[in-house]
Amino acid sequence: MDSELLAEVKAWIEDDPDPVTATQLRTLLESNDELSIRKYFSGFLQFGTAGLRGPLGPGPSCMNQAVVGRTAAGLVQYMKTHSLTSVVIGRDARHGSDVFQEISAEIFSGAGFAVSVLPRPLPTPVLAFAVNELNADVGIMVTASHNPSSDNGYKVYLGGKVEGINYRGSQIISPADKEISAEIEKIQTLKSIPRTHDWNTLGEDIVEKYVDRTKLLAPRPGDLKIVYTAMHGVGTKTLQRVFHRAGFPSLILVDAQAQPDPNFPTLPFPNPEENGALDLALETANSFDADLVIANDPDADRCSVAIKDRDSHWRALRGDEIGAILGETIARNNPSGALANSIVSSSILSKIAEHYGLDFYETLTGFKYIAKVSELSFGYEEAIGFCVDSKTVNDKDGISAALLIAQIATDLKAENKTLLDLLDQIWESYGFHATEQISIRVNEIAQISKIMSSLRKNPLKKIAGLKVLTFDDLSHPSNDLPPTDGMRFVLEKNIRIIIRPSGTEPKMKCYVEIVNLDKSIALSLLEQLRPSLRELLS
Repeated sequence: MDSELLAEVKAWIEDDPDPVTATQLRTLLESNDELSIRKYFSGFLQFGTAGLRGPLGPGPSCMNQAVVGRTAAGLVQYMKTHSLTSVVIGRDARHGSDVFQEISAEIFSGAGFAVSVLPRPLPTPVLAFAVNELNADVGIMVTASHNPSSDNGYKVYLGGKVEGINYRGSQIISPADKEISAEIEKIQTLKSIPRTHDWNTLGEDIVEKYVDRTKLLAPRPGDLKIVYTAMHGVGTKTLQRVFHRAGFPSLILVDAQAQPDPNFPTLPFPNPEENGALDLALETANSFDADLVIANDPDADRCSVAIKDRDSHWRALRGDEIGAILGETIARNNPSGALANSIVSSSILSKIAEHYGLDFYETLTGFKYIAKVSELSFGYEEAIGFCVDSKTVNDKDGISAALLIAQIATDLKAENKTLLDLLDQIWESYGFHATEQISIRVNEIAQISKIMSSLRKNPLKKIAGLKVLTFDDLSHPSNDLPPTDGMRFVLEKNIRIIIRPSGTEPKMKCYVEIVNLDKSIALSLLEQLRPSLRELLS
């Protein structure tokens, strides 16, 4: 091991406030495990537009007390630069979330800021709501959302207008992320950072306000039998309260997944989109002859829905299908404001907006961008993220989306119809939109750069025998979108393909859309494309 790395490790151990991670690093030094040490010291955990997210462990490349402390200290300097003086902090129930919340509160209060802390592990939408409700300048949510149990993270929200951007309780975008990252880099030690315990722990009234505001989305409760799973996350109590207050019958819980458990024992990946993630929920639905299945991811900012198809088999709706249902209903019932979705989502929402005379905006991937759309009536991204009430929560909210879906299904049942009937009506009006996300998990992050570089250097002329008509390198986009790491291909037969790395996981992702009046033709083309696209991503 070279002397420079050895000195860096020793300095980190000396400054580490957590004896557990400090001991882990000492043990690695004593055993001369250079491979592990280099893994933990491969650069400071990147702070980007999603804040921090990464594996729990020692050293600057993982989520731990030292990294969170330095991040909070860097945020302090950013806040002082922009005259921001108040912060509200929430957390989920993952390993380390309670400690990371407390460390952050100590450092923010030590800086003299007005600090409020949510009373217990709560959904991310409640934190986003609290930022606006309390008129806080900054919001922090300690969560890794739907990542594996080995991970944790740190989302940052801004409350008002900063550097000309109207955040209104939404996640940070550039240049805030870069400025905060630069401040974090300047923090060389935590020992001189002042800390106090002078903060306000909020009561349940903040949750009650969120519940009372959200329940208004469903004024016509019915008698649907709804199965719900929180996927071992923090959604159960808040969602139950919202549905109860709106007048819906008691939810049928997936008992094994109802309570928070940071180990996610029944799910290798606690992501409703993963194959098999809804198996227990669907088993429960069959046992109770349910009408609808709703799932939240562990921090309850995303919503998955499963319905019975024509032959009474359960299937999960794609994010784009849920987006079409919500978008059509919201536009039909309240044709005002704007609709928006991310570039990797279906084009169906743009057609709905045009039909109802609404403004439409396409944004980069992530609600940090969708939430900046003025007068947003509905926004979504295909990764089951939906904003159905931006005045209450200016971010994706899996609880309000779940309630509105339940209301739509209830109204349809009163007409002897289902969500599937509404979907068919949408496709009949605008054409069938076949969409699919293909993702390949990689072992090394460097593999992602190689794949992206190869695709840029050797532009494809055909994919699966289908001619590429246009190619748009999204790092230098042809329209007015900001640059991002991705590529968009338009093929013959009304096919659009977008390839990009995941922003939160070690994955390559490909998003396909095929629009055709004939559903069978669209699905056949999708089948033709799949093998070639999987090969491109690996």
